[in-house]
Amino acid sequence: MRQKIITFILWAISISGYAQQNGTLLKSQLPKIYIDEEISLHFLSPEPIQYVDISTDNMIGDIPLESVFRVKAIRDSVSNLNGYNKSLGVVTIVGQKFIAQYDLWYAHDERQLKTQIEILPSHTSPLEVGKIPLSDQELRYFSIEAFKRKTKDHITKSSQYGVTGQVNSIYTVDDYIFLDISFINKTNLKFDLDQLRFKIEDKRITKTTNVQSIEIEPEYQLFTPESFEKKYRNIYVFKKFTFPNSKVFTIELSESQISGRTLSLEIKYADLLAADTL
Repeated sequence: MRQKIITFILWAISISGYAQQNGTLLKSQLPKIYIDEEISLHFLSPEPIQYVDISTDNMIGDIPLESVFRVKAIRDSVSNLNGYNKSLGVVTIVGQKFIAQYDLWYAHDERQLKTQIEILPSHTSPLEVGKIPLSDQELRYFSIEAFKRKTKDHITKSSQYGVTGQVNSIYTVDDYIFLDISFINKTNLKFDLDQLRFKIEDKRITKTTNVQSIEIEPEYQLFTPESFEKKYRNIYVFKKFTFPNSKVFTIELSESQISGRTLSLEIKYADLLAADTL
């Protein structure tokens, strides 16, 4: 009997190893989760969900929040099951850097039902297509790390209309650039943020020079305030970019009023090359 058990275990391991080596995953290997038509099941993702597939019409689901997938059984599809357990289909959830699959079964016994499932690393397979970009969760982590660091001597600084802006620090992680930027309002008027624009522009040699610019959108920003009274500090993240010495990277702050205040900062390419690592 003991020999039979050992043989069975070795057979199971060999089957699992064969599946992994061939890049396949059997339905029988998926985590089995029970749902019914009365209770919604929520999958909690560690990063924003990019795509979801429900393999059959027995279930309905949606993404109420970017990191939450909600699903439950459709009443008409399970009304004839009389409480018997039955597989309703496979749910596939794809994040920025993972894919997870679950085999959802119908069960009328509330002792088997869960209301939420956390997507764990053991449930997922990595998505490795070329170089893997940082997820929003990772960008947030590194942005917080940059924000926690004390500001050093500013890299560049500018003042106008009682508002002073400065780039405190520049950091890099993999192919990303993190800018630590602060603004100080020395007036008694609250500054209502219209927009903060980032551009690569020709150096302004004279006032009559025609300036060519390329606008660059941040991949991520730590905070999204609409206004500030006296101080404002934020971390902005960009995919790696380069520009020649004939150009500068400009940061333009503008106020949301007809005659609103504006402020511009300039960063030289040499400043980017001297960036610290997080």
